Amino acid sequence: MTKFLLFLFTATSVVAQTSDSLRHPHEHHLRNIRQMTFGGTNAEAYFSYDETQLIFQSTRPPYACDQIFVMNVDGSNQTLVSTGKGRTTCGYFLPGDKQILFASTHGGGLNCPPPPDKSKGYVWGVFHDYDIYIANADGSGLKPLAQSKGYDAEATVSPNGHKIVFTSSRDGDLELYTMNLDGSDIRRITHQLGYDGGANFSWDGKRIVWRAYHPKDSSEVAEYTSLLAEQLVKPSKMEIFLANEDGSQMRQLTANGAANFAPIFHPDNRRIIYSSNVQDPRVRLFHLYLMNDDGKDVKQITYGGSFNSFPMFTRDGKRVVFVSDRNARSRYEFNVFIAEWVE
Repeated sequence: MTKFLLFLFTATSVVAQTSDSLRHPHEHHLRNIRQMTFGGTNAEAYFSYDETQLIFQSTRPPYACDQIFVMNVDGSNQTLVSTGKGRTTCGYFLPGDKQILFASTHGGGLNCPPPPDKSKGYVWGVFHDYDIYIANADGSGLKPLAQSKGYDAEATVSPNGHKIVFTSSRDGDLELYTMNLDGSDIRRITHQLGYDGGANFSWDGKRIVWRAYHPKDSSEVAEYTSLLAEQLVKPSKMEIFLANEDGSQMRQLTANGAANFAPIFHPDNRRIIYSSNVQDPRVRLFHLYLMNDDGKDVKQITYGGSFNSFPMFTRDGKRVVFVSDRNARSRYEFNVFIAEWVE
């Protein structure tokens, strides 16, 4: 059954799109947008080092919550590489593309974790059962990497292949850490109360950009610590931060009170693309924006659909992959798209 469903996704994805019908007229930096998944909730698609494949997470039948898949950059050969158990997040290729890493809760239970209590508002689950795993590119040889009793997830690998950055609650708060590719030399690089996560290295590996929420007054601190005790975090207010790869010289780039997330460097190492609902922080209307690494000269990139996020450039800066609800046929359908980048 699984193979049949994957065939349906693949068969649809290779249908030729002869015009740039998926591009909004105001999307001047994008051209020849192509859709690579069709149906389900797909997110966080990231290139392999040789840029012939993408690794991404998807909720699609028969799975009740996110699992990790890989596919070719034309959308073909979509293949499950996680266990199919628990909930997963944040897949990434390691240098050489023979191994992958991702976070999963399957070590703490084979079923999907229960959804967060909606009475607490829009919250994310930062479950202690999440651990980071490493596996062969086909999902075989799975083994844990840098486990702890807390939340370990949101790992990405430096484009130069030297380090991994990830988020963990191993010290009681949601902080950023770096480690070697084999899980050794774990170093905490953030030290301020609040959530720090979704980090990415610059292309030269010298800096890190991430999203963060640092509560400012006693009521915010109380809400944050109370939610964290329940393994939850509220992502409605997050700003973009930048620092050296060791956490030094940290500075805040956005200060708009919105939900800013999924920041990643343009290959020129001088600009950052990210997602934000800055137009109206009260609603879930997310578009991609580009800014300089000093937080200035902000430009809106996407206009189509109501959700656009998780961008990543190719090394030459000529293509960008992202997730969007444009062309969706149902409310919770999010698909992976690739486009040519136009300066």
